Amino acid sequence: MKYTPSARRRIGMLVTSFVVIGSLHAQSGYNQTKPLDPANMDTSVPACTDFYRYANGGWVDKNPVPAAYSNWGSFSELTVRNDEMLHSILESKAKKDAPRGTSYQLVGDFYSSGMDSAGAEASGVTPLQEEFRRVEAIKNLSDLQKVIAHFHLSIGNPLFMISSQQDFKNSEEVIASIDQAGLTLPDRDFYVKDDDRYKNIRQEYHNYMVKIFSMLGDKQAAAEANAKAVMNIETRLANASMTRVELRDPSKVYNRMAVSDLKKLVPSFGWDVYLKDVNLRNVTSLNIAQPEFVKEVNAMLKSVSIKDWKTYLRWHLIDNVAQYLNSDYVNAHFAFHGTVLNGQKELQPRWRRVLRTIDRTVGDALGQLYTAKTFRPEAKARALEMVHNLQAAFRERLQSLDWMSDATRTKALEKLDSFVPKIGYTDKWKTYDGLKIDNGAYVLNVHRANEFETRRQLEKIGKPVDRTEWFMTPSTVNAYYNPLLNEIVFPAGILQPPFFDPNADDAVNYGGMGAVIGHEITHGFDDQGRQFDAKGNLSDWWTEEDATRFIERANIVETQFNQYVAIDTLRVNGKLTLGENIADLGGLAIAYHAFKKAQQGKTTGKIEGFTPEQRFFLAWAQMWRRNYTPANLKQRLVTDPHSPSVFRANGPIANMPQFFEAFGCKDGDSMVRLADKQVKIW
Repeated sequence: MKYTPSARRRIGMLVTSFVVIGSLHAQSGYNQTKPLDPANMDTSVPACTDFYRYANGGWVDKNPVPAAYSNWGSFSELTVRNDEMLHSILESKAKKDAPRGTSYQLVGDFYSSGMDSAGAEASGVTPLQEEFRRVEAIKNLSDLQKVIAHFHLSIGNPLFMISSQQDFKNSEEVIASIDQAGLTLPDRDFYVKDDDRYKNIRQEYHNYMVKIFSMLGDKQAAAEANAKAVMNIETRLANASMTRVELRDPSKVYNRMAVSDLKKLVPSFGWDVYLKDVNLRNVTSLNIAQPEFVKEVNAMLKSVSIKDWKTYLRWHLIDNVAQYLNSDYVNAHFAFHGTVLNGQKELQPRWRRVLRTIDRTVGDALGQLYTAKTFRPEAKARALEMVHNLQAAFRERLQSLDWMSDATRTKALEKLDSFVPKIGYTDKWKTYDGLKIDNGAYVLNVHRANEFETRRQLEKIGKPVDRTEWFMTPSTVNAYYNPLLNEIVFPAGILQPPFFDPNADDAVNYGGMGAVIGHEITHGFDDQGRQFDAKGNLSDWWTEEDATRFIERANIVETQFNQYVAIDTLRVNGKLTLGENIADLGGLAIAYHAFKKAQQGKTTGKIEGFTPEQRFFLAWAQMWRRNYTPANLKQRLVTDPHSPSVFRANGPIANMPQFFEAFGCKDGDSMVRLADKQVKIW
């Protein structure tokens, strides 16, 4: 629905994570018992021909995507284990008397309301009647904007999105930001491209809207007309929206202006009243991330009828909440969002869906209970040691780069030394004082939790930056780099096997978690991150010559990934995935450097027939084992800044002589790029 850390475009899509998880929360247990499991491999395929298949072929063949999921891999296997722990916590707290306002009461009552399927069936859309009446009462543009403000706080982001963000050029200041939004389909391309796939999805979307409008009581002709009205509005918004590639350029999405200038840009909208309604009365300037988009919003406010705007808001209300209602709405929502868009064949069990909602909305309350049971101080100490080792390795590599001048190198080292690592979970848990969660209607609990968190985020505007804040919950199997805080963050959820195993050899831990850490460090120096300085400000600290040399190397990476065909004739978008591909390449190189340093003075031999160097690269590749439904993979090629897993495994090592040496690869082998095409950036 509303606020999710993974959708933080309020910092310009610049919180760069290790992997986009998607719908990975799965049903079977975590079965791998060895740090590297030979059963995962397919050694009939030579390592130098297709290393991903060599490392993962056995697993790929035995693990088709479960019916309830859109993709399945090592991240989902670990997420299952975390979910089982979270599930036991929620079950233990549900329907138990606990002091009101405590984490126990909050998650317990939230879970109980979500699991009350009988109550959901009996109430249907009744809990939403006040919201429907609010929309129906709209008579003019003034009424419209007040309802939009209400939606922005608790329901969704029709028309545009309001948020808080650190100012790109003054990272000590929190400002308001207006971003493009208002679409139901995953990306603008789904509206504007005319190949058969997109046409079919648009037809399915139309059918889905007609079904939902009919369920709300509209007759067939009215439902058809309403679906058409929504599609017309969303298509106009899509045509005015920036592409995903354009959104990756921080200079393009930073356009700070005075509120008085925004009024001139969008005179059809009453900004003073709107800002008051979202409790931002004292805001005098803000970032307009996409000025051309808000110009189209202005034109639409003048040309689209109030009747159609009401239909559009009615649609966004029901589509945003359908998954929290009775089975008819849940199933209709899943049939489109789950099956059509992602290829899922079955709905996930109710407890898992409720768990995900609680983690998303009140994640710190649940996270406190999770970390108390799962995260040991020694794990944090070991992870922090690895972070320091990776930083030291990157420092050595920076000092020896032959393409960088001393002037730029000095600034790069300053930035590296300013990195702030965060391990496990926050030192300052969010509080939920004033949030009402009870055993009543689940959808209303979701609304209240959304509004509470949205208001919390907006209240940061004009206040000192909270550098303790986390943008992932502790159980998340992921990690991220935030350029505005110049921080690398590793939740407790990922600091477990197969990524991080206290009982594994150095090769496995550095090929796994070491590469994760190296990946996030490198994000500070990828095509986006390099544009921010040590203090988190958008600032050009490069000499012109060094910037040119970086771009030349980045272009080689872009070209490499543009050549990969993922499915049918669809290729990876090298521009969209450039930052993640650079981070994979740099992260793996840094991890290998740190691994070799860790090996100094140690006597190491083969384990299960593999040298330490081979085990390092096997750990890297096995981390990326994953299968996708065709629909999910096709959607990711449009929306995901991460390359498909096979290319994340094979792409970086095709540039690494250390891999060639470890497995005896020769010129002409498929895994060996031509010497003049191999690239080393960091």
